Amino acid sequence: MSKTEVLAKIMLGPVLLMQGVYTRRVTPRLPEAAGERQGLAGNGEALRLLILGDSAAAGVGASTQAEALSGQVVSRLARDYQVCWTLWAQSGLDSQALLALLEQHAAQPFDVALLSIGVNDVTSTVSDTQWIARQQQLMDVLVDKFGVRLIVISPLPPMHLFPALPQPLRWYLGHRALRFNAQLSRLADQQDRCTMLTTHLAPVAGSMARDGFHPGPAIYSIWADDAAQVIARQFGNTASGTL
Repeated sequence: MSKTEVLAKIMLGPVLLMQGVYTRRVTPRLPEAAGERQGLAGNGEALRLLILGDSAAAGVGASTQAEALSGQVVSRLARDYQVCWTLWAQSGLDSQALLALLEQHAAQPFDVALLSIGVNDVTSTVSDTQWIARQQQLMDVLVDKFGVRLIVISPLPPMHLFPALPQPLRWYLGHRALRFNAQLSRLADQQDRCTMLTTHLAPVAGSMARDGFHPGPAIYSIWADDAAQVIARQFGNTASGTL
């Protein structure tokens, strides 16, 4: 925990707590995107894709999976690959809960895992040491149990720009998200099978869901573009010239 964060908790603790409770109460609870959570799409070299994580991975903020991260990244990859894809995601998951979810699934092989997790860790009391340890555990399980050849890590979003969060809670959570991202980037750099996206997901007018907290289809599109380009580059197939 940084000195800034410690000082903020000491001086602003009651305010941050009240704002957190208030924000949870008034923020609309949006459903996960409707639609299939596994399928086969496209032609070409086989690519087994796992998309996993929290509410953003589950497509909250989009009406259907076709408009969400899963559908948009699959549609892009399907231009060059035969994509056998699976989505394991649930609203409210933090890193520890995602580890538990992975334990529930039987071992099966995937070429790529696209990971979105961390916002619920940022809003909790988990320390940065615990956070990084759990990211390492997730990477180990994906490689050891599921044979993943490439883990594509999504950065935490710019929470300091989330319109649903009042100040100073927005500043505080944004500071934690930026610090967690910096540590996550360093961890990814140390792993042979990992890469971290550089997606810039700053919200602009009309790009976020109506709750002011989750991505809308426009942000999912940018995210999917970046992920598809990284995956195609890693696996050496950009025949269509569109990825």
